[in-house]
Amino acid sequence: MFLPASLFSFLSDLKENNTREWFGENKERYLVQKSAFDQFTVQLIQQFGEFENMDGVELKHCSYRIYRDVRFSKDKSPYKTWFSASFSEGGRKSGLMDYYLHIEPGGKSFLGGGMYEPSPEQLAIFRQEVDYNAPQLKNIIFSTEFVKVFGDPVGESLKKMPKGYDINHPEIELLKRKQLFFWHKYADSEVCDPQFAEHLIHDAQILKPFLDFLNAIFFDKEPYTTK
Repeated sequence: MFLPASLFSFLSDLKENNTREWFGENKERYLVQKSAFDQFTVQLIQQFGEFENMDGVELKHCSYRIYRDVRFSKDKSPYKTWFSASFSEGGRKSGLMDYYLHIEPGGKSFLGGGMYEPSPEQLAIFRQEVDYNAPQLKNIIFSTEFVKVFGDPVGESLKKMPKGYDINHPEIELLKRKQLFFWHKYADSEVCDPQFAEHLIHDAQILKPFLDFLNAIFFDKEPYTTK
C-alpha cells in the first residue's frame, strides 16, 4: 500500500480553490483520496505495532479532520491543504508524545515528534532533567544516526536563561528551549514510492528513543518493547 500521486493533485487544487463551493463540487475526489490515506494509516498502525503498544488503536484514534477550526484564526480558509495522522499508544488524544505524519504537496511532507506545545509543568520537568541528566538526552539527539535523519531541532528558545539556572550552565542552549521538536521531510516522489511506508517506519524507529525519553520524564512511562 502506498499513496497515489493523485492525492497531491487533489491537495494542490484544494490549495488554489479553498472554498466550500469548490470542495462540494469535488467531494468525490476528496473521498477517493481520503480513502487512500486512511488505508495507508491503517497499514502504519499495524507497522507501528511492531515497536509501540498499539493495542486497541484504530483509524479514528489517529486521523485528523480536513476541516479547519477558523473561529479564532485570521485565515478563514475552511479546509486544511494536507492529510495528517498521529501514532501512539492510546491514539492522538492520549497526551503522549507521538509520531506525527504530515502529507502536503511541494516537499512539505514530514514525520515529526517531540516537545511541541509543552505545558509550563512539562517545561519545568524537562529543564530539571536537563540540569541533572543531560547526557542521556544528548546521547540520543546528537547521535550520528539521529542527526543524519532528523538534523537540528525545530522550535523556539528563550532569549535569556530561565529563572533558577546559572547563566554559565554548560547546557544553557537546551535549558533555554521552549520547544524541542524534530522532523524529517520527504519529497513528493518519496511519498509516492511503493517503499515509503518502510522508509517511514525506519525513520520512526530512529525517533523512538527521543519520544521514549520525553514520555518517561513527563508520564513516568517505560519504553515499550516487543515480547
